[in-house]
Parts: sequence; C-alpha cells; structure tokens
Amino acid sequence: MSDALPITAADVKVPEVNVPDAALPKAGNRALKKFLASKAAIFGGLVVLVFVAVAILAPLIATDDPLKTSFLTIRKAPSLANYFGTDELGRDIFSRMAFGARASLLAGVVSVAIAVIVGVPLGILAGFFGGWTDMAISRVADALLSIPFLILAIALAAFLGPSLTNAMIAIGFSQTPIFIRLARAQTLSVKSEDYVEGAEAIGLPNRWILIRYVFPNILPPLIVQATLTIATAIIAEASLSFLGLGQQPPDPSWGSMLNTAKNYMGQAPWMSIFPGIAIFLLVLGFNLLGDGLRDALDPRQS
Repeated sequence: MSDALPITAADVKVPEVNVPDAALPKAGNRALKKFLASKAAIFGGLVVLVFVAVAILAPLIATDDPLKTSFLTIRKAPSLANYFGTDELGRDIFSRMAFGARASLLAGVVSVAIAVIVGVPLGILAGFFGGWTDMAISRVADALLSIPFLILAIALAAFLGPSLTNAMIAIGFSQTPIFIRLARAQTLSVKSEDYVEGAEAIGLPNRWILIRYVFPNILPPLIVQATLTIATAIIAEASLSFLGLGQQPPDPSWGSMLNTAKNYMGQAPWMSIFPGIAIFLLVLGFNLLGDGLRDALDPRQS
C-alpha cells in the first residue's frame, strides 16, 4: 500500500465569494429622468442657481458699494438709481442683498457640511457596530433632539460669541443629531442585506465594508436630507443675524437687514420686503430641489 502524498495549501481551492456589484448604487438614467420630469424640482434648482450666481457675481452686479453711506439718500424708494431703494443710512439695498446672499448661502452649505461630517460617521458606527457604541451615540443624539433646534443654535451661538463663523458652527452642531439618526437607520437597513453579510463572511475588514458597501448605499437619502437641511440652516442664519448673533454690521446679511427694517415698516417698507422675499425664495428653492431629489432617488416612488 503506497503512502499518501501530503496535501499542501496550494492544492486546496477555496470557492471565491463575490459581493455583487449590484450592491453599489448605480446612477441610472431613470433617476435623472424622474428629476427632470418634475417641474417643481427644476424650478427650485433654477432659483438656487440664480441666487448662487448673484452671490458669485455680487461685485459685478452691485450698483454701489454695500457699505457706502450717504445722508442725501436716506430711505429712498426703489428707482432706476437704486433698484431696491436705500436703507436708514443711505446704503443701496440691492447691493447689500447681493453681498448678503453670500452670507446666507455660505452659512447654509458650511453648517450642513459640519453636520454631515460629524453626524454621518457617528450614525454609521452606531448602526453597524451596535451595542454600547450604538447606545452611547443614540442617547446623546436623542438628548440633543429633545431641545428645539433654533433654541439650541441660539444658545451655542451666544456661548461662542457673535460672528458668522460661530453662527455656522452653532447651526451645524445643532443639526448633527438629524444626520446621526438618519445614518444610523439607513445603516441598520443596509447591514442586513446579503452583500454586506457576504462581505463579512469572507472576512473583509469592517473599514472596507463601511466604505465600499455601506456608505454608497445610504448616500441618496443623505443627499436629500442635506438639501432640505440647507433651507433650515438659511432660516437659522437669518434668525441669528436678526438677533445680532450672526453676521455683524456693517457687513450685509439678510437677517440683520430685517432687524434694522423693523423700525421703518411704515416709512420704508421696501427695507423689509426685499430681504424677506429673498429668504422666502431661496428657502423655497432648496425645499423644492430636495423634494425633487427625494422623489427621483427613492426606489419606493413610482
């Protein structure tokens, strides 16, 4: 009877388990067609683009220096010389609104970026690992969510001190719990999918699974939430500036312009009308854009 030959590791063939590429979100034409078919979403996107263009081109389209005062043109009504009239110091309101758009858009985008950068990783960790990690992160998020958003933002801004930068930080951290909860819920849903379980079964590192398979599949609802949250952040920045906790005079801000205009509602109503309309339109634009993205990216929508 002959001796059996030894079996080496090279002779053993382990069946390869592939995680399907279908696990990764594919940017198909269907979502784009659904988005373009929504007139409301297109209108919202155009409104946002107009305000972005105004903010970028403010030095070119401004009819005057937004900080220049003139006692000869105090509270002048709208005219060809001053499209939106002048304020209590004779400053051109159109020019101040054009530069003020920068503060509103910057506050909206930066504050939401802070909330996403801080909240999404924490939410993913809570949903993926569970246990004490989930409990600790979720309890902190729940505690912050129990405080009204604007009250929390005002408290943080007052603690940090009045400035646009501090206002953006305050708004961002006040919105962080929203993204923690959303990222956690989406991660729990994706975690139970076959492709994630398959990746865990073949021993892929957790970091690779989170980056390769979890994060891309929770991205669409995060994009929608971020777009809608920008609208909330713009209102919050205007509120903080109105209270003197945001952009500081003499730099223009729509909120601070409304604060000044409240004393001249009868004599110069245009001082409050135009900043109010601008805030309304920009917030409406982001809301319509977010609704359109939600309908286009949500697979449950027909």
